[in-house]
Amino acid sequence: MEENTNWGQSVTGIVIRQGKVLLARHTYGTGKGKLIVPGGYVKIGETPQDALKREFLEETGIVVEPKEIIAIRFNSHDWYIAFRAEYISGEAVSDHDENDEVLWMETGEALLRDDVPDLTKKLIQCALSESVGLVPLPYQGNPKNGKGYLYGIN
Repeated sequence: MEENTNWGQSVTGIVIRQGKVLLARHTYGTGKGKLIVPGGYVKIGETPQDALKREFLEETGIVVEPKEIIAIRFNSHDWYIAFRAEYISGEAVSDHDENDEVLWMETGEALLRDDVPDLTKKLIQCALSESVGLVPLPYQGNPKNGKGYLYGIN
């Protein structure tokens, strides 16, 4: 168990390329055997954007660039930010740890399959939406805790 992991903060990205979404077949927990969008926990001192890039590269071999925030899931225990993410480079490969398969699937098929959980389907629908989502907005924040990020409706 990593001591520098912030267990209350996690991220995911929905990458759609040529009509296909990147999914990974999870190997543990309640998602075991399910095709989900890749992601994971934010390390202490890491931004959600950097966590997303790291998690995608570690889990799938794909380099991504986070774009708009398209969904946020939270409760009294933790939060989970979903970005629309742009494919930059790489070949989809399993990490053979957290997942045993990484693949590109037609978005329409993913929305119909029983092995794709409801949350993943909702996030794919958000990514497919014509709505822009929350976009990065420049602002002058207090630099005490490093560069700050503001996402909002533009």
